[in-house]
Amino acid sequence: MSDSHAGAHPDVDELSTELGSRLVRDPELIEPYALDTSRAVSEGAPLAVVLAESTADVSAALAWANRNRVRVSVRGAGTGLAGGAMAYAGGIVISLERMRAVIDVDVPNRLARVQPGVVTADLDAAARLHGLFFPPDPASARISTVGGNIATNAGGLRCVAHGVTSDSVAALEVVLADGRVMRTGARTRKNVVGYDLTRLFVGSEGTLGVITEATVRLKPVPPGTPRTFRAGFAELEDAGRAVTAIVNSAVRPEVLELMDALSVEIIESFHPSGMTVPAGAMLVGQTVGWDAQTQAEAITAMCRDLGADDTEISETDALLEARRLSNPALNARGLKISCDVGVPVAALAEVFHGIAEISARHGKRVSTVAHAGDGNLHSTVESPDTPAGIREADAVIDDITRLALALGGTISGEHGIGSVKRHELGWQLDPVAIDVQLAIKSALDPLGTLTPGRAV
Repeated sequence: MSDSHAGAHPDVDELSTELGSRLVRDPELIEPYALDTSRAVSEGAPLAVVLAESTADVSAALAWANRNRVRVSVRGAGTGLAGGAMAYAGGIVISLERMRAVIDVDVPNRLARVQPGVVTADLDAAARLHGLFFPPDPASARISTVGGNIATNAGGLRCVAHGVTSDSVAALEVVLADGRVMRTGARTRKNVVGYDLTRLFVGSEGTLGVITEATVRLKPVPPGTPRTFRAGFAELEDAGRAVTAIVNSAVRPEVLELMDALSVEIIESFHPSGMTVPAGAMLVGQTVGWDAQTQAEAITAMCRDLGADDTEISETDALLEARRLSNPALNARGLKISCDVGVPVAALAEVFHGIAEISARHGKRVSTVAHAGDGNLHSTVESPDTPAGIREADAVIDDITRLALALGGTISGEHGIGSVKRHELGWQLDPVAIDVQLAIKSALDPLGTLTPGRAV
């Protein structure tokens, strides 16, 4: 492994000759690139940061790292919550933040070709200039990047209607661990040539290759004026039952989100908007199309039938904006220990009941927000930011994760495994499944230099 002092390492000079000012070695300039927004603990400073501006830069950096057995971490905006972009001590960081071009919007074919550092909301805005939109819509869309969304197969607010990121990816350009460049997929809707390598790289968390370009699918902007709706419930379990009823009805909301009472209280204290804090939970969502009002009325009526005591329909996005503020609001309150689990939608009421029991058993308040329409929950534990407090919160998170698995769910719906959740892999995957994934990793990165020890 490389010496941790960049100035004393001659091979870094070799890479510097190739990349020039795009290789950063000043420790103070490196520091912001060493962490992501997860609770993962730094293992030490990297040798350097590569501020890649092209596929050639990424290829040169990976080839150099492979030759010199130097570990590589990859980052976009650093918004990941699973520790996947944390720097390695004595390694290098490849930052894709400068690769932020929307290369082309192909309106007739409803495709866009983009670099990985494009902010998700910026791609959506570029598409809307042509009457189209980019379906993936993570709550962090204004700061997260398309490459990061693809690396973790993010879902977000609109996936109840449009699926997760993989459903919007048509083709990729990927640099492998040894520096070779390959292309996957096609611009056509149908393509059954060879293995589906595009889907292999989507969600691979930077362990199999570095995505340097993506061709993504767009959709037409729905006509008419969207409607947002909310429903307040005295009981959290009733909100869960309402979600199940809505998803199994004839109405098709584009967004269906849930915030428990603690989450609403925290968001409202962070950014007062006049929201009434419910006793149990608040369901918020959006309907689109010419019949958006009719759909919203049908949904709020269902909610009232299932226990909602306060409903509202609006033409503004204020309620969804409140949902997007959940992460910064929780962070401002000091709540950092969170999980990202998924359960079958029909199990929502049961999982909320179980989370309440876990919270009471541990004596820790738990805030839960959810992409309720697809059963993806994000629970955050209120606990002191001390080693002991973090250990106690992690115990709560582990119990919530085991509960999700017992209900037929998953240990991660969209944030990925990274380093933070790697100890949970064996809870969900059998030994053969883990062995197969490690074999794929070994085939594409035999020297183990690209994001080693994470995801799988």
